[in-house]
Amino acid sequence: MSETLDCPTANAAPTASRWQALADQVLAGEPLTAEQAGEVLACPDSELLNLLDAAYRVRRHYFANQVQLYLLMNAKSGLCPEDCGYCSQSKDSQAEIPKYNILSRDKLMDGARVAKERDARTYCIVISARGPNEREMKAVETIVPEIKEKYGLHICACLGLLTDDQAQRLKACGVDRVNHNLNTGQGHYEKICTTHTFADRVDTLKAVRSAGMEMCSGGIVGMGESNEDLVSMAIELRELGVHSIPVNFLIPIEGVDMPHQEHVTPQYCLKTLAMFRLVCPDREIRIAGGREMHLRSLQPLGLYAANSMFVGDYLTTMGQPPEEDYQMIRDLGFEIVSESEASVC
Repeated sequence: MSETLDCPTANAAPTASRWQALADQVLAGEPLTAEQAGEVLACPDSELLNLLDAAYRVRRHYFANQVQLYLLMNAKSGLCPEDCGYCSQSKDSQAEIPKYNILSRDKLMDGARVAKERDARTYCIVISARGPNEREMKAVETIVPEIKEKYGLHICACLGLLTDDQAQRLKACGVDRVNHNLNTGQGHYEKICTTHTFADRVDTLKAVRSAGMEMCSGGIVGMGESNEDLVSMAIELRELGVHSIPVNFLIPIEGVDMPHQEHVTPQYCLKTLAMFRLVCPDREIRIAGGREMHLRSLQPLGLYAANSMFVGDYLTTMGQPPEEDYQMIRDLGFEIVSESEASVC
């Protein structure tokens, strides 16, 4: 009796071509639709490597095998009046974290020194706040020129909601980029925060854009959002013209009551990174907070879709030792981009 056997080689071509067709589409300048982006997130695990191969084609076209490194400085911790449900620094958080006002000049300069030593291209100055007060604005305006003169770093400021005037002042003092994450899709936003709106965040990004600075904005995966919410956010970021997109994965923190959080697998994290790459093909995609916990041993695969990452710790959680990041980049055959080599979208 004879029987028909599945042939892996024969079956591989249609599977691979499904995702390569999306890569062809975006490389030809035709944006992914929301439906197509949803298909990426719903990719079967058995097709994951084929999907990553397609995402890597797009990543390599725009960014070669370069990896840009970022270092975060939590310049003001806790003491925030907002109720963002995912955040250990919110007014509702019971997490045991350091709480302090904006750091001194010497500490901010020392953070810049560490960023330079770790081959980071960008130094991110972050404060917990609804928006910066005048003292905080003046501290940033004073320190940024010093940092740029001494270390030549690209400066990203994350100061909360900004007015048009504040954005203009940041541009004038030398800030290159402002981070203000959308965090999730518009339809899901009121489930994670009630003290400000999704529209407030979009308005801040528009103020940054009008001031002539680069926009950095991304989201957090694992807050009970749907695939449609993630796709909606990715398309919004694309349409706003955001330059850099950090993709965070929710880190459960004791004392932070995030009722909608859900487990995400390493495979789903990789699909999310691939979706952002294909929706926003020429934008910097950064593997951000939670990569160590959620991607685990699959972290290196994330860099086939993403082209940047944080090195060192995050705001109130620990990252892995920088040496492990450097080794991972070397093992992939990738290279850390220097300031002189970096290109801006």
